[in-house]
Amino acid sequence: MSGRLRPEPRLGPTAPVNRELGDYGRVNDNGWVTHGHAAVQTHVAGPAPSLNRLAAAATTHCLTGCAIGEVLGLVIAIQLGWGTAASIALAVVLAYVFGYALTLRPLLRSGMTLRRAVGIAFAADTLSITVMEVVDNAVVLAVPGAMDAGLTSLLFWGSLSLALAIAWVAAFPVNRWLISRGLGHAKAMEHHAHG
Repeated sequence: MSGRLRPEPRLGPTAPVNRELGDYGRVNDNGWVTHGHAAVQTHVAGPAPSLNRLAAAATTHCLTGCAIGEVLGLVIAIQLGWGTAASIALAVVLAYVFGYALTLRPLLRSGMTLRRAVGIAFAADTLSITVMEVVDNAVVLAVPGAMDAGLTSLLFWGSLSLALAIAWVAAFPVNRWLISRGLGHAKAMEHHAHG
């Protein structure tokens, strides 16, 4: 399906308004998105967002956590004089930490237990973060001299910015595929809406 919304014909003044959301599911008259029989429920105000818009939001959310972790990890490692392997290792670990933390925060604020919230965050973010980290680090390593450039170097910041942008593009179809099947960020969105 195209991911576009198509209004259902109204049968009368009390008939529910169900809108299709492409492969993602349907939006019922209360503004909740349901996916198949699993009934993943995500509240949407007004017209339901397209599958592409949901995937873009999930990818940007993931990129935010990854970027915070990457930048912090690389800055710390460079300041400590660490080599390339140790710098990348710290940056990757912090990318996962901050990526998961951005998903955990609203889940925990909704009153969810830490154990359940961690499970949902892992399910929502692991594949997306992994794709971003593989692509991001491959691009930075492919740019000659980027890892040896200092924090005041345009080469360092330019290559990191380029790498994060390419990582977003690589992770977008992954998030779109996951959400279309009620997985990934669809799991987290269900609980964000209830919180």
